[in-house]
Amino acid sequence: KLVNTKGSIGIQELMQLFDASESTIRRDLTELHKNNSVIKVHGGAISNHSEKTITSDSNVPERENTNKNEKLLIAQYASKLISFNDMIYLDAGTTTYLLIDYLPKDLNLTFVTNGIMHAKKLAAYGHKVFIPGGLYKSTTEAVVGEEAILTLSKYHFTKGFFGTNAINTHNGFTTPDMSEAMIKKSALHQCFERYILSDSSKFDLVSYISFGDFFDSKIITTNTIPENYHQYDNIIIV
Repeated sequence: KLVNTKGSIGIQELMQLFDASESTIRRDLTELHKNNSVIKVHGGAISNHSEKTITSDSNVPERENTNKNEKLLIAQYASKLISFNDMIYLDAGTTTYLLIDYLPKDLNLTFVTNGIMHAKKLAAYGHKVFIPGGLYKSTTEAVVGEEAILTLSKYHFTKGFFGTNAINTHNGFTTPDMSEAMIKKSALHQCFERYILSDSSKFDLVSYISFGDFFDSKIITTNTIPENYHQYDNIIIV
């Protein structure tokens, strides 16, 4: 019932809720999966009644040209939100990468990013940029892992710009990889202003791991999103 209500849930949360060991929770999820009651995934479970599920990350070349016109509009708008002396977290992702081309000049900006290509491009444009240490994930060209999370916990960002694999009002922002979700969640927590940059193809989808609640961040997108999302105050349509 809990998984179907929330859409997805992690093992750690289940351990706390039921005061049970990790091995017990994993064993029970395996049984529920065998009975087709839930879908067991890495780090938890998702409802088998959920919206269309995103099960894996596409590599960067595959994603670069998907809905590129939308991504360009979103990136251009997001760049106008940046102010003098901002300390910015820039998440790995194809739309956040496009944002770099539209950055204002001479604003004394400082960036922290887990995107390797993002860091190279920011440095080429003359921006001050820091990269957290950790494990390099080749599919998304991102740094992930506990060391990166520990580094991010020391920063306080004026603004953060994030990508996502899926969005819906019930599950919020989700991604298929636990390590990437934890990086996003940690960085979101350290941002005073939080922006999710997402083209319309990500809406009404769900992936395995939630990293943020739908209403806790502003979402920059385009007018081709499903009509029912136009009512929400945190949606910015460009």
